[in-house]
Amino acid sequence: MGCARILAVLRRCKRLDDDDNSTQLARCLGLLDLTALGIGSTLGLGVYVLAGAVAKTVAGPAVTISFLVAAIASAFAGLCYAEFAARVPKAGSAYVYSYVSVGEFIAFTIGWNLILEYVLGTASVAKGMALYIDSLFNNTMAKAMTEAAPINVSFLATYPDFFAFGLVMIITVLLGIGVAESTKLNNVFTGLNLLTIITVVVAGATTSDPANWNIKLSDIPPEYVSKAGEGGFMPWGVAGIMAGAAKCFFGFVGFDCVATTGEEAKNPKRDIPLSIVMSLVVIFVSYFSIATVLTMMLPYYLQDADAPFPHVFTEANMPVIKWIVTIGAIFALCTALLGTMFPLPRVLYAMGSDGVLFRPLAKINPKSQTPILATFVSGLLSATMAALFNLNQLIDMMSIGTLLAYTIVATSVLILRYEEESPIPVQAALPIPETPLSVVRQTFNLLGLKYPSQLSATIAKSTISILFVVALVTCVLLRWEVSGAALGVLGAALVLLLVVLYRQPRNNVQDLSFAVPLVPLVPYLSVCMNVYLMVQLDYQTWVRFTIWLIIGYLIYFFYGIRNSSLSDLPAKSQVDEKKQNHVVTTKF
Repeated sequence: MGCARILAVLRRCKRLDDDDNSTQLARCLGLLDLTALGIGSTLGLGVYVLAGAVAKTVAGPAVTISFLVAAIASAFAGLCYAEFAARVPKAGSAYVYSYVSVGEFIAFTIGWNLILEYVLGTASVAKGMALYIDSLFNNTMAKAMTEAAPINVSFLATYPDFFAFGLVMIITVLLGIGVAESTKLNNVFTGLNLLTIITVVVAGATTSDPANWNIKLSDIPPEYVSKAGEGGFMPWGVAGIMAGAAKCFFGFVGFDCVATTGEEAKNPKRDIPLSIVMSLVVIFVSYFSIATVLTMMLPYYLQDADAPFPHVFTEANMPVIKWIVTIGAIFALCTALLGTMFPLPRVLYAMGSDGVLFRPLAKINPKSQTPILATFVSGLLSATMAALFNLNQLIDMMSIGTLLAYTIVATSVLILRYEEESPIPVQAALPIPETPLSVVRQTFNLLGLKYPSQLSATIAKSTISILFVVALVTCVLLRWEVSGAALGVLGAALVLLLVVLYRQPRNNVQDLSFAVPLVPLVPYLSVCMNVYLMVQLDYQTWVRFTIWLIIGYLIYFFYGIRNSSLSDLPAKSQVDEKKQNHVVTTKF
């Protein structure tokens, strides 16, 4: 294969027909089910464990600001997901979105990262739930297993967690039974979870002391000074807030599972965007309230990182509330476990159907109408990860895959908005010859184009590519606290790139049930914030992530590229594939 042929294969896009709404999966999910799925899969470990851990070691009382930053990044990503859900109501989430907009290779990359996200998300919730329950019984299981079967490997957990393994396998069986049955259980657990959160906030507010947000270093007992930073509201400064945001971002991971239900939602083009937005609103209010009450009830340096709420209510001499919260947390972690695992078989099913992963993964059980093999493989892989890795490793690895997925979805929104429309409206200007002068003039739309053309689309795509590189370099310099003229030049370049995108004509999105507002600003900021949060993660996370990508690319180049459903398309169809694809996706 020549270089041009290889490039054409990597960029080939999936096309959807107008009547491509048929599915082997059961369409049984309404707006309430989808919203409960988004809330339930997100309000789990983050509420009951993450807030205390970040407050104690990373951000202090400013963990509330960390949650706000993470919420903004997630909101931008959520809006981009909502638009794509309106465009492409199919199973597979960001994988399918990128497949119809930017090409097969990027789609495989994003799908492979989604597998990582959901596998590690399931494993981390199971691990967190096991640790939470064990902490209520004085860590009896951890002590016994460490003595009986220690693991002396630096990048693994200290002992095999068979309890976490079993929790995942139970959820696997439940998901294999059927979607309707599992979502009914999820709705009940989500309702109990929200009721528990309300109880925590109301009860905690009665014993809160705002003075705990401004404790001077001189007032901190000597035995805690070494681990208390500089004291005050931001004991570790802005750097601590941003590092906390990178970890708090994990608490918002899960809403995107709603986007995988395109073939199981009753009215996907309307309900999926609505449920994503509603989920994010409820999730942010819950996190912010919980973090506020937690850090006001007890000084940040006295928090319990593993089970913060039982600890603070014990200190506040409120045993009844302690046990309400404890039982509610277990229900919340159950529904989070169900929600985080729910989308994984759907992604495997979508990739298997397209042939870029092994096709047996797309087999549907005729009785339960679920991808039964994909569900079993998902459960076994997630359970194994939960048994062998510790919680922090799982959280960091999951965050990087999720952030990359969010980045590509935001990029895809930008690409589709600037695609050349076909057919060109009658009112559009005649094609402009592509000369160096016309390119310079069109960079700021001095040609006065009102509709996208091939020239304006090319300029927009080039600008988006440069944006990613400039944002990455800028964020790396910020990560290493480099200051000076270089940052000023890069900041000016980012603003200039935004102006260039703003000046380019965009296509019509009036036919969509939901469209991202303030384009290009919202997806542009989403890309920048996601890249910044990725850079905050440590190098070991990047090494593990790189290994995961290498494994995926070996599968793609030795299996997927030849077995893809698009592998038998005529070569000539690749020339104008993206233009054809845009026509179809705007109809959705």
